[in-house]
Amino acid sequence: MTFRKNIVTALKGFAMGAGNVIPGCSAGTIALLTGVFTPVIDSLDAVASKDTWKALFKGDIKEFWKRINGTFLLWLLGGAVISVLILAKLVTWALAHYPVQAWAFSFGLIAASTYFLLVPIKNWKLKDYCLLAVGVAFGVAFSLLSPTKTPDTDLLVFLTGAIGVCAMILPGLSGSLVLVLMGKYETIMSALDVADLNWRVLIVFGLGCLIGLVAFSKFLHWLLEKHERETLIVMIGFVLGALVKVWPWLHMDEITAANALAGTPGAMHIGAAVAFCAIGAATVILLEILAHKKK
Repeated sequence: MTFRKNIVTALKGFAMGAGNVIPGCSAGTIALLTGVFTPVIDSLDAVASKDTWKALFKGDIKEFWKRINGTFLLWLLGGAVISVLILAKLVTWALAHYPVQAWAFSFGLIAASTYFLLVPIKNWKLKDYCLLAVGVAFGVAFSLLSPTKTPDTDLLVFLTGAIGVCAMILPGLSGSLVLVLMGKYETIMSALDVADLNWRVLIVFGLGCLIGLVAFSKFLHWLLEKHERETLIVMIGFVLGALVKVWPWLHMDEITAANALAGTPGAMHIGAAVAFCAIGAATVILLEILAHKKK
């Protein structure tokens, strides 16, 4: 029975891993849907606790493992890692051969997700609209100012991990979108190629994620606890503004290269983009229906 429970946890981790790979998909939402969001947050809170590390330094490994819910985390992370390694190659291939369709799918995911994030917020006031506008403005500015590609320095890879991991643990926000905004999505996905793993990039990125979790998880918890409404509205606005970055025809160099490979120079793939955008939105709608049924 315990083994079956661990396998189920690993499958949930696999689904969360997929949420981290696909731009616009939210691992936090998947965690919420599969019922592991609270245990994950509790484990992260325990990892950031001094008492947890005191138990480890005293040699009480059993207590340390119990505090962080180690068995649960091990199977969950194992499933997530396997998912990322499998899907990274697929997503990289899709972006190289079908960039319009891939980005349109992400556009649909993000647009539908922001709609469902906005619906629960009731009794809008002028201040709320102003906060949303500020978030949108920051999202657009960040999208337009951040280059499609950035230097693959250790510092930038580290910062991307530290910032991206904060979005990964919040329902509705996409950690992979943060990688796109910081110009590091393709770098990380390429580093995850099973046939040629770039350990340097992966280790630096992983350290950034670890430090980001420790440094920001408690701050984010405090921010959401004290100013939940305002924080969510600004974040939703930012995600809306960031739609600029995943506009299917923003990446014309990729489209030109893909068309050259397919022998279809000049093709804009408008019909395919509409279809894949609809599929992305439908995916979010399906997840919402499943989530309501679960509740």
